Amino acid sequence: MTRVLVAGVGDITLTDDGFGVEVVRRLHGLPEGVEVVDFGLRARDLAFQLLDGYTALVLVDAISRGAKPGTLSALEHDLSSGDPVAPSLGAGHQIDPDTVLNMIVELAAAFGERPPGRVVVVACEAASFDEAIGLSPPVAAAVDSAVAAVRDIATQLVEGRHRVPGHSR
Repeated sequence: MTRVLVAGVGDITLTDDGFGVEVVRRLHGLPEGVEVVDFGLRARDLAFQLLDGYTALVLVDAISRGAKPGTLSALEHDLSSGDPVAPSLGAGHQIDPDTVLNMIVELAAAFGERPPGRVVVVACEAASFDEAIGLSPPVAAAVDSAVAAVRDIATQLVEGRHRVPGHSR
């Protein structure tokens, strides 16, 4: 059976870095085989949990690539080779998605395991990573669309019919 982990990551005390946490907080009613977890700042815990036989990961986080704040992106990575992930999602905050993905690859290798082959990062362009609780207006406005996108992607992954997104919304 396909097992999909939907992981929200981010720091709710750094404005838009709380995006992933807010998206997974609102996710409900997903099909059997999909587990949703708010990892917050615990990226290492996420890496360890993935050693429990998940076949796919949907990682939800904020990014900083210079796009208009609130822009959603869905990018797929294949971690099955065990090669490091090349920077593609932009930095700007404590632990960006590329760092999380590389931590997963390194931990899997250290334990002689394979990371999940299918990884889709659903990300939102942040307006701010300043110290404050609460999302900026453009990022808050993108949350419902992100919830729908994550629900669709996770459902497709668990049903084995997911296509590579490679687009921005």
